[in-house]
Amino acid sequence: MNILFLLRVTVLLGAAQAVLAVKEKPKDEKLAAEQYDNGKVHERLMAHKENLWTSRKEAKASGEWPIYPAIDHFVPCVNGTAIAVEGDPMQTFRCKNIDLYNYRSHVDLGTISTYDGLGSSSWGWTSPEGREFVIFGQEDASVFIEISSEGKILYLGRLPKTDAAAFSMWREIRVYKHYAVIGSEAENHGIQIFDLTKLLDIDPGSPVMFNPNTDLTGLYTGLPIGRTHNVIVNEAMGYIASVGSKPREAPEGGGLIFIEMEDPSNPVSSGYNAEDGYVHDAQCLPYKGPDANYHGRDICYGYNEDTLTIYDVTNRANSSIISITSYEGAAYTHQGWVLDKEWQTYLLLDDELDEYDKTGVAADGYAVTYIWNITSLQAPQLTGYYKTSVPSIDHNQYIWNGFSVQSNYGAGLRILDIRSIPHDPTGKGVHEVGFFDVYPEDDAEEGGGIAEFWGSWSSYAGFKSGFIFINTIERGAWVVKRSHV
Repeated sequence: MNILFLLRVTVLLGAAQAVLAVKEKPKDEKLAAEQYDNGKVHERLMAHKENLWTSRKEAKASGEWPIYPAIDHFVPCVNGTAIAVEGDPMQTFRCKNIDLYNYRSHVDLGTISTYDGLGSSSWGWTSPEGREFVIFGQEDASVFIEISSEGKILYLGRLPKTDAAAFSMWREIRVYKHYAVIGSEAENHGIQIFDLTKLLDIDPGSPVMFNPNTDLTGLYTGLPIGRTHNVIVNEAMGYIASVGSKPREAPEGGGLIFIEMEDPSNPVSSGYNAEDGYVHDAQCLPYKGPDANYHGRDICYGYNEDTLTIYDVTNRANSSIISITSYEGAAYTHQGWVLDKEWQTYLLLDDELDEYDKTGVAADGYAVTYIWNITSLQAPQLTGYYKTSVPSIDHNQYIWNGFSVQSNYGAGLRILDIRSIPHDPTGKGVHEVGFFDVYPEDDAEEGGGIAEFWGSWSSYAGFKSGFIFINTIERGAWVVKRSHV
């Protein structure tokens, strides 16, 4: 047989296997009942993180893990590295087309948590005058900073946890109009609603410790035990939502809990959807896209541990599921975002355990971004994927003007140009235009990193100035910017 023919067959078979490896599939109801619906997978994931992060705090207490000093000078990315301190490998950061403008530790930014606390979620707000503010989570509070026109962090103050709640490594933050919306995995915390205009007249020389009893605009106390994994906002439709509340046995089932924001001082629930159980994260939007069945409807794209689940929530008191779809290699469907809110044909999805558990196309430990065609909300299709260049775990990604800005734990901030996807949904045209590795501790490992839950938790890249904020678990807060953009 002709050797060229054999080679061609081999190549075609390999391509076919690659397509099958990222094929969508029905939800595995048996596996869901045994591992996901009862919370086993999520509890295993959270327990591993807690053990890992607690060991880091203990290392700080013993002096094995330093609290790094502030970096106030501009540190350019030159030939693949940004060198903050010459000769110090822990202050030398791998990079591509991204420069460092400022760094502050969690201690610098006010944490009172033992051994420097831990960083979590973050979001941004631009005032009507164009000033740029960030709200980000620490174990004990939410922190308020302003990013100056020079890219410097101006510490303005903090809003502690609700009095009845314990410290929590999980604090999730979004912005609804000019209100910060803050949830936590701590019981009795509720959802805090804080008016960000309070920040406008603060002198950075006199940061403010806000009072969670008197300085909130509102506090939503209708969660089953006051605990939520995440919070969602839908400004266009006038509501926020809790996802991942506890316990799963409650009527809400950890699903979507809708909270009306007509009066932020009196947030009230208008309904919930527990049809597909626990929702880890979601994006809720007025539908704009090619599926004529849903024009003008309110749609939530849910990331539900083992599935992409799409909801019609136009009637929040009686919402419904449009589709439930899993995929080959699904380990823990974590989060995602639509490419274009104005024309919803594709979305990106990240799985938080596929690299760690070595499933599907992520079996080699290199972070995978999954590409979904959502032209039909009733039958979404998995069309392709993109893999990062170093072993890591993808955590949170948000899409800004054709670029996916990702927080990939130990691999740090990663920026992907995804504008090719509508023309080539296989992902072959997706490419990395920049990165900043905030976790040099694992750079010497094989492949340049490890698929582990340390480093970057979140980022915010929605500012007109181009400054990007990064919140890291161990070290603190960073301000970076793409070079020459």
